[in-house]
Amino acid sequence: MQEIKMNHGQKGFTLIELMIVVAIIGILAAIAIPQYQDYTARTQVNRAYSELSSLRTAVEERLTRGITTNTYADLGFTGSNLTTETSASNANFAGGTGSLVATLGQNAGAGITGATITLTRAANGGWTCTVAQGGATAWKASYIPAGCN
Repeated sequence: MQEIKMNHGQKGFTLIELMIVVAIIGILAAIAIPQYQDYTARTQVNRAYSELSSLRTAVEERLTRGITTNTYADLGFTGSNLTTETSASNANFAGGTGSLVATLGQNAGAGITGATITLTRAANGGWTCTVAQGGATAWKASYIPAGCN
């Protein structure tokens, strides 16, 4: 008669193997989550800047036609879930000068809510962009879009 040998090999993972996997996941999360939060904040600020920049063309077109009193609605601003517009008088470009202002609202990331982006037109037709931290609590200089200061 032949003897049957049973192989009782190890099945599953050991505790140390599982602990190593959990530690690796923790390290990756500690690096990735802050990077992702910075990425989304920069993206939201750039989106607000882009939305505001699109109004510059409308301002220039209206100034060319001799129209200097504008509201945000006149300029084609339809609203944004990311920004809150300030007073429409900011869009009054009598004399060729004026400002367009957007404030990051409650739908923006928690650390950047309250920051303002201002596009100012000089009488010579040049535009400048400034970004102010305002009420933003976790503001970083890296959030400022290219071309702004």
